[in-house]
Amino acid sequence: MSYFIVFLSAFGAATILPIYSEAVFLYYLHAKAEPFWLWLSASVGNTLGSLLNYYIGLLGMEYVSKRVDTKRLAKAKEIFQKWGGWSLLLSWAPVIGDPITFIAGIFGYDLKKFLLIVFIAKGARYAAIALGFWQLS
Repeated sequence: MSYFIVFLSAFGAATILPIYSEAVFLYYLHAKAEPFWLWLSASVGNTLGSLLNYYIGLLGMEYVSKRVDTKRLAKAKEIFQKWGGWSLLLSWAPVIGDPITFIAGIFGYDLKKFLLIVFIAKGARYAAIALGFWQLS
C-alpha cells in the first residue's frame, strides 16, 4: 500500500495540485519500506503526472495558437525543438518543471524522448532525496 500512496502523491505533485511527494517518499523511507520500490513508484508516478501535463499541452495548442502571434509561436517552437530536451532535464524542479512539460506537449515534442528524459530527471531527484536521507540518518 505504501508504494501506491507514494505513486499517487508523486503523480499529483507533477500536476498543478499542491502536493509534495517528497514528504511522503521520506516518510516511507523512514518507515523502512523497500527503497528500490519506493524510488520506482515515485519516479514512475511523477513521470506519468508530467505525461498528463504533456497531453494537456497537446490539447491546448489550439487555444494557444488563437492567442499568440503565429510568427512568435513558430519561433518559440523552433527554440523548443532545439533546446527542449535539455530543458526537460529541469522537469523535476519546483515552479518551472510542470510548465516545461506542458510546453513540450504544446509543441508536440517527441513522446519517446519526452518520457525518457523526464523519467531520468524525476528518477535522479528521488535518488538524490534518498541518498540525502541516508547520509543524515
